[in-house]
Amino acid sequence: MAASDDGLRHDWSVEEVEALYALPFNDLMFQAQTVHRANFDANRIQVSRLISIKTGSCPEDCSYCPQSAHYATGLEKEKLMAVEEVVAAAAQAKEEGASRFCMGAAWRGPKGDDFEVAVAMIEGVKALGMQTCATFGLLDKWQAQRLKEAGLDYYNHNIDTSPEHYSEVITTRTFQDRLDTLDVVRDAGLHVCSGGIIGLGEGRTDRARMIQTLANMPKHPDSVPINLLIPIAGTPLADAAKPDSFDFIRTIAAARITMPKSFVRLSAGREGMSEEMQSLCFLAGANSVFCGQKLLTAKNAAPGQDKSLFGRLGLTPM
Repeated sequence: MAASDDGLRHDWSVEEVEALYALPFNDLMFQAQTVHRANFDANRIQVSRLISIKTGSCPEDCSYCPQSAHYATGLEKEKLMAVEEVVAAAAQAKEEGASRFCMGAAWRGPKGDDFEVAVAMIEGVKALGMQTCATFGLLDKWQAQRLKEAGLDYYNHNIDTSPEHYSEVITTRTFQDRLDTLDVVRDAGLHVCSGGIIGLGEGRTDRARMIQTLANMPKHPDSVPINLLIPIAGTPLADAAKPDSFDFIRTIAAARITMPKSFVRLSAGREGMSEEMQSLCFLAGANSVFCGQKLLTAKNAAPGQDKSLFGRLGLTPM
């Protein structure tokens, strides 16, 4: 089994990842937890807060997203927030236990004055002593470097699904467009945050291919968010079948085993999961969550609920 200079594998075959999914559930959990404990404190969890700094009117046609201008979802469009509002929200998030503040904007990519305002937001949040993360769509080299200079720590750009299933979900940008942005982000010295969504009508092989693509990147993403689709009325995936809970947990475990040193984040869809399902995700190697009542435009588990669950599980925020 080949490894790169970081001592980690970057040569997974799709058959190997599918074999992980096919393991008896208890065996998969044991393997994932063994890998997790070799690389992390099993009872510590990283907590992030995500807000939308600019909502709606996105020109992309991502079939799961209520912010797309292509779909009538009833979402109230909002202009770019003021820098002061964002910094105040970050300060509150810090008080509620978040160590990382993530800012999302419904752009194909940042442009002009809006980009400079976003840069000022990053500088303001960084000054609070928090880790900073942004998801602004496609970036060029100059923009990535500018964000790095402003104090950005992480850049999120999900691959969403497998290369083969991607065109069934999005047509306004290619899978390669996403990989190119991740290359630019990596080259700028930013930490990469990249994962995907379960429930886009994909099969198990697509899920394995998504994990394989992430694990075979030149450097594993530092954070790997695994999202469960939140079906939104008005989007093409409004009536998508909900994935089996155990298949979702298996995806968390596959991410943990193939990317041992990455933070695996239990992301969107958590508000609809039982506490028992979330607990199994933590057992499978998830060690990061979003806190707060809202994820961009969707509901999320409230900070009080998280505090209660973490207390009962003996999990301590990092």
